[in-house]
Amino acid sequence: MIMAQGSNSNPMQQIFLDKVVINIGVGQNENLVENAKALIKKLTDHNAGTTVSKRRDPELKLRKGQLIGAVSTLRKKEAYDFLKRALDANSNTLTKGAVAGNSLNFGIKEYIYFTGVKYDPKIGILGMNVNAAFARKGARVAKRRRKSGIPGRKHSKITKEEIMHYLEGNFKVKMQE
Repeated sequence: MIMAQGSNSNPMQQIFLDKVVINIGVGQNENLVENAKALIKKLTDHNAGTTVSKRRDPELKLRKGQLIGAVSTLRKKEAYDFLKRALDANSNTLTKGAVAGNSLNFGIKEYIYFTGVKYDPKIGILGMNVNAAFARKGARVAKRRRKSGIPGRKHSKITKEEIMHYLEGNFKVKMQE
């Protein structure tokens, strides 16, 4: 758990990176799902799960239950390291609109933007969505099954400014309009 750097004296008010979710959507081509899973394995050393369409959509030529992508969730040190690499692939610049509701969302158009990763003709060209979720210590009180509680509003809500400050301090990210 990598905590935010700052002058906040209360350690319970500091935010940390909770998890990073990598999602690669391939649409109706089920053959590309295996390529997406191989790409996630190559980038993270984690096996990826598949995403399935929830409903039929004739315009997109999707049927219910069809495989449409690959997804993987990283936590703790692995999440921090992957987010650092993903932000580097994105030139350490983000728009302010990428930060919303306790999370950061951005896309990477091609996986070859990652340093040290070369083009693999078996995989092809695939992009991905990266979602990083942030939390405070004690947030689990509201999520746990047994003896759950309700944290105060100030504790559960993480503002955009706090996330941007965390990203600028820990990842040297430049925020654009």
